[in-house]
Amino acid sequence: MFKNFSQDSHYSWFRLLITFLIGTSLNIGMWAIVIVLPDIQKEFNFNRGEVSVLFSFTMVGFALGNFILGKLVDNYGIILTLLFASFTVVLGFLISAFSYSLILLSFCHVMIGFGTAAGFGPLMSDISFWFSKRRGIAVSVAASGNYFSGIIWPTLISAVFINSFDWRFLYVLFGIIAVILTIPLSFLLRKKIDKSILDKETTEANQKLTEKFISPRLLLIILILASIACCVAMSMPQIHIVALCVDLGFSPIVGTNMLSLMLAGGVISRIISGVAVDYFGGFKVLLAGSSLQCLALFLYLPFDGLTSLYLVSLIFGLAQGGIVPSYAVILREYLPPQNIASKIGIVLMATIFGMAFGGWVSGFIFDLTGSYSLAFLNGIIWNFINILLIIYLMFKGKSNKTLVAIQN
Repeated sequence: MFKNFSQDSHYSWFRLLITFLIGTSLNIGMWAIVIVLPDIQKEFNFNRGEVSVLFSFTMVGFALGNFILGKLVDNYGIILTLLFASFTVVLGFLISAFSYSLILLSFCHVMIGFGTAAGFGPLMSDISFWFSKRRGIAVSVAASGNYFSGIIWPTLISAVFINSFDWRFLYVLFGIIAVILTIPLSFLLRKKIDKSILDKETTEANQKLTEKFISPRLLLIILILASIACCVAMSMPQIHIVALCVDLGFSPIVGTNMLSLMLAGGVISRIISGVAVDYFGGFKVLLAGSSLQCLALFLYLPFDGLTSLYLVSLIFGLAQGGIVPSYAVILREYLPPQNIASKIGIVLMATIFGMAFGGWVSGFIFDLTGSYSLAFLNGIIWNFINILLIIYLMFKGKSNKTLVAIQN
């Protein structure tokens, strides 16, 4: 049916749809523990900190998976990577469903997070090959599968299954959800992009790097540092919004609703940012998103009313959603396509470690001060570091080109 294997073709858009559906299915692994956390805590008689470590292990697996599975994509292609990841996720869920040990559960959640990562970074890197004019929107849609999964599965399962079945049955169900679309749809991604296009992109990327007067290694290192900084800042509201609401006297469901509102805003933001990237470039959109995120963090400081917190949470979601996909687009724009999936993967891994560190340090600051005010200020400082690094990369090479023009 689809014979045109070039970029921005009809097949490219078809492949993007398949990519989004796979991401929505496979990313249930990231949200599973959030859905059943109270039930596991009750059965095992854990405290909240002990059971929350399962989410931390999921994120460790997710971070490692983005890098390691990215290397697998570079070497063996997206289909084999998705099949291997699907097997890993299902095995993790099934063993968890029959486990009575926290240690075994923790290991299984590393497996779940690891396999789930194939629905994020590897899919983003794969779809980036199929678009040129609309690469920004394509990468953003692929990344949105992660947020969309977090919106639909917790809501659907809570409404239909959670009061009728225990968490062990739900984990078997999660395993089925993760692969029910991933395995059959992955075989629709078997087509290859024309090699002449890759050769052309290699030449263009090398030219842009030359104009920036920067090496590929230095560009990658700075983007890794920038991604850590932005996600330390990003983690404060996302991880602590429920606790913040409880401290202010609101119910936990209010905080959960605010988190859902953030995720919904994130989906909208990713789509809008994707369109903007195609017109203005990755660096400008990344700078705009990071600046707006910083503004949203400032807004959390003076406002503590219910309506104002909902509004600020929406603003925060709309600000930060396009940040992470922008890194992938910048890497595709300035680095040759060879082995690009592992490079995108290592930057995304850095964002996740930034989220993990930011979530921990915000809680640590709260324990020291009894307030989230300094935790928000800490996030703002990290956000400023991110902005400075982006500005450095944006203007790197401009002064050199001016000097060369003067000399000529």
